[in-house]
Amino acid sequence: MSTHTSAWLAWSLGGLSVVMFVASFVLYFLLRTAQVPGSRGADLSLGALLGIGLFLVFPLVGALIASRRPENAIGWICLAVGLLWMLIGVSDVYGVYGVAQPSSVPFPVVVAGINNWLWMPAVGLLGTYLLLLFPDGRLPSRRWRPLAWLSGAVLVLASVGVMLSPGPLQGLGGVRNPFGLEGQQWLTSAGYTFLPLLPLCMLASALSLVLRFRRSRGEERQQIKWIAFSASVVVIVYLIAMVASLLSPAETWFARSSPAWLSLLQSAALLSLTAVPVAVGFAVLRYRLYDIDLLINRALVYGSLTATLALGRYVDDYGIGPWQFAQIDLGDANNYREYGQPVERSNRIAVATVGQVMGELIEPLDEEGIHARFLAEKGKGIHHVAVATPNFDETVERAERENNVILSGEFSGAKFVFLATERDLGVILEVSSGTPDDGAP
Repeated sequence: MSTHTSAWLAWSLGGLSVVMFVASFVLYFLLRTAQVPGSRGADLSLGALLGIGLFLVFPLVGALIASRRPENAIGWICLAVGLLWMLIGVSDVYGVYGVAQPSSVPFPVVVAGINNWLWMPAVGLLGTYLLLLFPDGRLPSRRWRPLAWLSGAVLVLASVGVMLSPGPLQGLGGVRNPFGLEGQQWLTSAGYTFLPLLPLCMLASALSLVLRFRRSRGEERQQIKWIAFSASVVVIVYLIAMVASLLSPAETWFARSSPAWLSLLQSAALLSLTAVPVAVGFAVLRYRLYDIDLLINRALVYGSLTATLALGRYVDDYGIGPWQFAQIDLGDANNYREYGQPVERSNRIAVATVGQVMGELIEPLDEEGIHARFLAEKGKGIHHVAVATPNFDETVERAERENNVILSGEFSGAKFVFLATERDLGVILEVSSGTPDDGAP
C-alpha cells in the first residue's frame, strides 16, 4: 500500500469515527424526547455521551500515526480501538432509542446485541497488542509469537462467548440478546472461562514492554517512558475507582443507585484511558520526545507537594519541619569534584526534616554546575535522592571502576558522591558516608 493510499485510508477511518460520534449526539437528543422507563437502567446522561467523545483521541491519534508511519501497526491499532469505542457509543444510543420508539429505526435489537460484546476487542486490543508491539509495531522477538496468537484467540473466543450467551441486554428493560442461543447456558460459562485469560495476556504484554525497556537505548527508551507514564496514570486512577466501587453497595459500575462522587470517580477511571493514545502519539511521532523526563519529574514534584500539603496540619500543630536556610560554597576545602575535575560551586539551600526523611531545595548561584544545567534542560523537579551507607568506600570504588561518578566531595563531616543512575532509576542517586553533623543545614 502506497503512502498516499495509507494516508487516505487512515484519515477516512478517523473521519468515520467523528461521523459516528456526531450521529450519537443526534440520536441522544431524539432519545431525550422519547419515553424511556427509568427501570430499564439505561444511562441517558449527557456526561456519558461526552465521556465516549473523549475517546475520539484514539482514532485521531491513530490516523495521524498511520498517515505518517503506515508501516507501524501502532497507528492502525489506535484507529481500530477508536472506531470500536465510537461504534459502542452510537450503537448504545441507537439500541435504546429503537426499542423505546418502535419502527423508528431498523434492527435496534440486533445493533444492541452487537454492542453487547464490542467492549471485549476494544479493551483487549488496547491492553495486549498495543503494549506488545510498541513502539515500532513489531514483536520484541520471535519468542513472543505464542503470546500474540494466544491473545488473538482469547479475544475471539471470549467475544464469541459473550455474543452467543443468552440473557437480557443491559439497559433495554429485559429485551433478550438476539444472538443468544437460548437453553445453552453453558455458553455463558464458556465465555467467562476465557475472560480471566485476557488480564493474564495483558500482564504478559506489559511484561514484554518492561523487558524491551531494559534492553532499550536512546530514543526507544524515551518512547517507552511515554507509554509507561500514561499507563501508570491509568492504573492508579483505576485502582482508586475499583477500591471505591468495592465499598459501594452498587453491583455494577455506573449503576443508577451509585452516589454522584462514585460515578464521577468511575468516569475519571474510564477517561484516563485517553492518556494512552496521547502518549503514544508523542512517542511514535517523536514529537518533543525527551520532554517525558520533565513531565515525570514535575509529576513527582506535584505529588510530593500534595503530600506535603496534606501533612500541613502536622507541621502547624506539632512543629515538624521548620526550614533552615543557608548558602553552601563548595571547592578545594571540601575536596569537591565534578566528573573528576576540581571546581567551585555555590548554592542556596533550604532544608526541612520530617522523621528520618530530609527534604532539600537547591538554588544554584552559578550557570555551569550540574544543578544549573538540570534547571536549564529539564526545569524544576527532583534532581537526586540521597541514601547513607556504611559501605561507602566500596560503593565509590565500584562506581569509579564503572565511570559512574558525577561529582564527589565532603560536607559537614560526611563524604558524598553523585552517581549516574538516571537511566536505571530515573533520578541521580547520592550516596553518603553518613548524615551531616547536627546543626548543619
